[in-house]
Amino acid sequence: MTRAAVGAFAALLAVGGTAHAAPGTKSTALGDGTARVAIPVTKPIVDPIKMSLPPHSGWLPCRQGYVWREAGSNDSVCVEPRVRDQASSDNAQAAARRAPGNGGHGPDACATGYVWREAYPGDVVCVEPAVREQARSDNAQADDRRVAARLWLSLWSPAPKCDGEVCSKTSTEDIPRIQLNGDHYNFGKVLLTIQGNDGDPVWSGTVDAARNAGLAGGSFTVRTSALDCSAGSTRANGFAQAYDTLSGRWSPRIPLPVGCEVL
Repeated sequence: MTRAAVGAFAALLAVGGTAHAAPGTKSTALGDGTARVAIPVTKPIVDPIKMSLPPHSGWLPCRQGYVWREAGSNDSVCVEPRVRDQASSDNAQAAARRAPGNGGHGPDACATGYVWREAYPGDVVCVEPAVREQARSDNAQADDRRVAARLWLSLWSPAPKCDGEVCSKTSTEDIPRIQLNGDHYNFGKVLLTIQGNDGDPVWSGTVDAARNAGLAGGSFTVRTSALDCSAGSTRANGFAQAYDTLSGRWSPRIPLPVGCEVL
């Protein structure tokens, strides 16, 4: 995270914004005193926009503990470092393990005891069978290991405050709040912000991205105190965004209207 980014988020967090835990953790409280409970991530009411790729090679970064396999020039599957080392070693021995015509498999046939790796389409490097199985397993987990930093919005509504059988609401409690949902993050701190396009902060906080069923990588659900200003307004004068602190990757900006007036 750059020094400028750290300063910007320090300013945002100083404004107010409560840190919330991921689903399945103990309840905390929102800044307005409303109890937070663990709830499942809902379908987005605002679809994630197309993600911008990082500048390095145009490949998405890997989650902490993984590296690009680089078995070929376009192979960005995230694997354990030992697997990348194995791929490099196998590539170096490719010619020695080839036996053209062996078994009727043409010029790329492998010597007896070896098989094509098939880590990517057209990969005919000859490897031991266990290595091919490893490649298939890593390919199946590729999406889960990338830091794509997805973010989407949904809504939540605070419960009325009740004293016995008498319940009441303030003027803002009928207005839904913004809920931030994300997946494809590292397991660790994610910084969250909702702000105007002019830079004025609306809400900010942090969350520990964790493993949640049905979602890739580290994921989270956070109920914010920011009001849903979409009723009667279609002008997106603000945005929500998330920052994965371990990879230094930002999510796309999700446009939304902010700053609605409440009587």
